[in-house]
Amino acid sequence: MKRLLLLLMLLQAITSCNKLLDKKPTDFVDPAGFYNSEEELNMALAAVYDPLGNEYMYGSSLWFQFGICTDEAFYAFSANAYSAPMFYQYDYTNPYVGGIWQQCYIGIERANMLIENINKPSMDETKRQAILGEALFLRAYYHFILVSNYGDVPLKLKSSDNVNSISIPRTPAKQVYEQIVTDMKEAEGKVNTITSIGNSSHVSKTAVRGILARVYLYMAGAPMNDQSKYADALYWAQQVDAGNEHELLTTYNATITNSAYSQIFINQCRDIYDIKECIWEVDFYAKDADPTYAEMGKVGTMNLGCTNIDTGRSSSNIKTTIKLYRLYGNGDLRRDWAIAPFSYSATANPLTRTYYTSTNIIGRDAGKWRRSYEPSNFVKLQFTNGTNFPLLRYADVLLMQAEAENEVNGPTATAYTAINKVRRRAYGLPVNVASTVADVPAGLTPAQFRQFIREERARELCFEGVRKGDLLRWGIFTNVMNEMVAEINASNASFTNKSRWITGYATAASSGRYQLLPVPALELNVNKGMTQNPGW
Repeated sequence: MKRLLLLLMLLQAITSCNKLLDKKPTDFVDPAGFYNSEEELNMALAAVYDPLGNEYMYGSSLWFQFGICTDEAFYAFSANAYSAPMFYQYDYTNPYVGGIWQQCYIGIERANMLIENINKPSMDETKRQAILGEALFLRAYYHFILVSNYGDVPLKLKSSDNVNSISIPRTPAKQVYEQIVTDMKEAEGKVNTITSIGNSSHVSKTAVRGILARVYLYMAGAPMNDQSKYADALYWAQQVDAGNEHELLTTYNATITNSAYSQIFINQCRDIYDIKECIWEVDFYAKDADPTYAEMGKVGTMNLGCTNIDTGRSSSNIKTTIKLYRLYGNGDLRRDWAIAPFSYSATANPLTRTYYTSTNIIGRDAGKWRRSYEPSNFVKLQFTNGTNFPLLRYADVLLMQAEAENEVNGPTATAYTAINKVRRRAYGLPVNVASTVADVPAGLTPAQFRQFIREERARELCFEGVRKGDLLRWGIFTNVMNEMVAEINASNASFTNKSRWITGYATAASSGRYQLLPVPALELNVNKGMTQNPGW
């Protein structure tokens, strides 16, 4: 199931230095001597995927350092070099600001090299095209991360031929997005179906379609505000259903949990692929006793606090907001899974759970990925684990369908059907049967339906790294930051906690510059054609 990691390990082995005094470094793969077989193309493809799991990407940064301090959650402790992004206490020298940029361009460079050498080996043409499709998509996806975080960025469609003299100007965001769409559309016709792949780690046709829907929603929203793109988003979200490969998970193991929603994340903790619900994931690996051959992220190690490493140590770093807690209605089974209703109060094994009182709402731990469900053969380390990170779930696709349909045609039956499936599952009800308890109220105006979708995305997708992007594309980021300052100040938290917890929100609301990251210092130093973002 972790074939991508195994291919990367093999690639590292064959490119390592054999002699300490070799004058020509052999830890660099010379294109002239590589890409000569199907196996080498697959190893090169694994290297294109690799940056996704880096600490500065989905290993942590994109959903933790730059993913919280929204109306879902905040960081509870003090600011330092590691946590500065969560308080908006960073500048262009911050390693996390530079890390996203660097890892994306590493992925783009590797993708370009693979694309340029795709025709070298003699091999099955269908397999060649599938590899090419994945490389094209990943090149586009790395550009998508860049343009949505930094704005205008260099559009790079060829591998570098001179690293000693670099002068690559920024490409307007509109042009970058257009190339992203072009690459992804070409990729969609080449990659395999998720059914034939059998896992969520490789990019499949439905993954491409779902991410295309997300890209078009970004183009429709701020800062581009090209509302004609809602129709494209609707088309691609609906295309996810074309192959009948996906559906919401509706079953669960009643001996360990009480909802299908929680079962999604238990499966991820247990390294179980569910290709019907989970369309695309970043792969991590923590099996076996030797952590040397593991590639881990931090999903689960930052929520539900636990000091017992046998259960699964977690740092209690993601604290949930009052707003998120109150968004859930009575009977919504997602609330007490996404937001842990208890804390661990001792280090003994088994641990003792202390449940919160009804008045103790602010600052509860996020509880979506619980390390107690990790298999016993997983390496149990303090700060990392092997749980995959979800990049696209089918529930997200349904909510994108509902959002785009509402923007194009209003709150039609199609829009209601899509969102109501998600809500019925949340209440433990059959997803195709109408419910007076779970269903969105009938007769909403487009504006009311839009607001309901915005709240539903928080309820369903909290802590999955999409909320900040949603707030920005909806054009409500600054208003929400101000609302969170007011919420914390009105809460029953201590004066000390209030002062610390509002820091990030108040800073983010203080200037429009925080809606984009600054161009990293290293890029400004080496790229003579680069300019800085406004305000930085």
